[in-house]
Amino acid sequence: MLHHVKDLSPEQRRAVENLLGRALEEDESVSIKSIRPSAIIPPRLSPQERKEAIERLRQYFAQVDAQRKPISDAEEEAIINEALRSVRPNYRPIH
Repeated sequence: MLHHVKDLSPEQRRAVENLLGRALEEDESVSIKSIRPSAIIPPRLSPQERKEAIERLRQYFAQVDAQRKPISDAEEEAIINEALRSVRPNYRPIH
């Protein structure tokens, strides 16, 4: 389904902006598609392998966190916004 942003209700627009993580422009269109579970590629890991992989990731990120310097909330948000803009040039935070 293709929807023109200008035709969305305020509630629909807020919902789409929340999902996309950015504000929408009036001249944009939004395409919405649902996917049945059968269309999703099944995981190649067993449930136990998934648990082990998640635990290894938690350990890795705990090591990374232990080595990072503390920063303010504003600096953290600026870093995240910069990363988002690097992959989504038109990204603008919603406040």
